[in-house]
Amino acid sequence: MSYLRLRRLWKPSPLKRRYEVVIIGGGIHGLATAYYLARHHGIRDVAVLESQYIGFGGSGRNTAIVRANQRTVENVRLYEEGLKLWRVLTDELDYNLMFFNCGVLGLGHSEASVSAFRMLCNTHNFLGVKSELLDPQQCAEMIPGLDISDRLAFPVQAGLYHPPGGVVRHDAVVWGLAKGASAHGVHIHQGCEVQGIDTEGGRVTGVRTTLGPIGCKRLGIMAGGYGGAVAAMLGMELPIHPLTIQAMVTHPLKPFLHHVFSSGAYHVYANQTLKGEIATGAHMDPQVNYTNDATAYYLKHQAEALTELIPALRGVRFMRIWAGLADMTPDMAPIMEGNLGYDGLFLDAGWGYFGFKSGPVAGKYMAEYMATDERPAMLRAFQLKRFLENRYSGETAAAMKYGHWD
Repeated sequence: MSYLRLRRLWKPSPLKRRYEVVIIGGGIHGLATAYYLARHHGIRDVAVLESQYIGFGGSGRNTAIVRANQRTVENVRLYEEGLKLWRVLTDELDYNLMFFNCGVLGLGHSEASVSAFRMLCNTHNFLGVKSELLDPQQCAEMIPGLDISDRLAFPVQAGLYHPPGGVVRHDAVVWGLAKGASAHGVHIHQGCEVQGIDTEGGRVTGVRTTLGPIGCKRLGIMAGGYGGAVAAMLGMELPIHPLTIQAMVTHPLKPFLHHVFSSGAYHVYANQTLKGEIATGAHMDPQVNYTNDATAYYLKHQAEALTELIPALRGVRFMRIWAGLADMTPDMAPIMEGNLGYDGLFLDAGWGYFGFKSGPVAGKYMAEYMATDERPAMLRAFQLKRFLENRYSGETAAAMKYGHWD
């Protein structure tokens, strides 16, 4: 009997002492940037440095929801392009990212929520992104077993349905991007922790790692929840705070939940995976921290929230729980900067709830920025100086309405 020999998706590479580009962070943002640098801009002398293993951070610790129903014009356009990239990447990478366009339904439980949904719906449709306002009965038709009676502490008053949204398999995205980047010559180094950043004459010259010094002309900090800590190696204090967000899955059930749904009032969102598990997450921990510890409080919270909204889930057991870091800015919008304090220093951080679904599109534009030294028009709204000029993004309201950790 013959057996097919399994091949690595990305090949091991020798660690060179100098690269044209070094990217700190082996998650979806770092890998996407490396992939687009090599594929679209011909810059293949790139090293991705990951202190643990690729996908260790937020890229592997989320509920894999993707959507474009944001609040601000800049974010809607960015995430809409990001949604379209999933199918493109599946073909380019020749790897099944398991994108499931199942639609996302947000539940509103107050007059204020319904008014906000009307505004969001009009914004989306004006920009060509499909969303529609549903009444409670229509919500119940989409989510079997949803209690729309007045017995709830917060009765369902409306829903905002976003058909283009859905879910993507998070580990498939990481592996697919690593495969594509490696095929174009990018070196991926796992277990390589950055301990310091070197500069000279106002520009970045390299990094100091547990595997020795590595020189570079351009450096990208794309370390998710650890981005602020990495920037602090240069004495930079960024308006980014890491907060833990927890998620969990139940034991497998027969397929019944065919859409993602969320509730800001109950701080819960959920979808059913291909294995039949109900994957669900909650709001972030309020304390700034770097822990991935899970707590009994959120097990209790999720059980109470899910069973109040869908009483038929009573008796279902949680099987696994995990936690990840969200790098939150004051306005819940990211910071994407180039030549930040030093020539050759680029930053992609502060994504908060939205880091997973933004990965490929952020990588596409950060690669363009790093390759050309010119800020793409798409990134103008995400400059660091907006905090100094009190021009905060209006995205916070949308995040509060949905309670999503994507």
